[in-house]
Amino acid sequence: MIRAVVFDVGECLVDETREYGTWADWLGVPRHTFAAMFGAVIAQGRDYRETFQEFQPGFDLYAEREKRAEADQPEWFGEDDLYPDVRPALAQLRADGLWLGIAGNQTVRAGGLLRELFTKDVDLIGTSDDWGASKPDPEFFRRVAEVTPFTSSEILYVGDRVDNDLRPAAAAGMHSALIHRGPWATIQWNTEEAVKLPTFRIESLTELPSLIGDFNARAR
Repeated sequence: MIRAVVFDVGECLVDETREYGTWADWLGVPRHTFAAMFGAVIAQGRDYRETFQEFQPGFDLYAEREKRAEADQPEWFGEDDLYPDVRPALAQLRADGLWLGIAGNQTVRAGGLLRELFTKDVDLIGTSDDWGASKPDPEFFRRVAEVTPFTSSEILYVGDRVDNDLRPAAAAGMHSALIHRGPWATIQWNTEEAVKLPTFRIESLTELPSLIGDFNARAR
């Protein structure tokens, strides 16, 4: 049975459109040009961070984040950046008695923002910077399993990427759900892994309560 649901952050809970737009502004690149290059890099199976290199060779994402903070333009997301299905989905899953967590490749600062937004909604918030391991590293998913009070086979990891979310979650013995939004899911949606690997394929997080309920009913 599925007893715990752990969510990725970017393009799962948080719409990153505004944030990537601010990166385009920081680089002095038209937003549509940055978005086009971002999609091309992903479609080629490359690390999204290579997008920055295309516009500024030698770009150091962590150093530039510090520069943005010093310039009073830090990375930031708030309530308005959450996808509209997030709050109702979390509320229903909580009402159904499921243990809930948030864990993604995020900075310490982003972890603080997440705790401000979700402290009362979930049981755990963990980030790659907190744990010193980033997806798709198996160590990240070992940490998820360690902090979740259930076995790996009772955990559902929800994300928008085959490579960073579904594949390593399955390797860790977890169930997975692929949410169809954001650039990665849009590009990967019809691939063989995206079709066959996840336990659930969803268009909205609000589909999860009934899907999990049906899954658990069959498992009893």
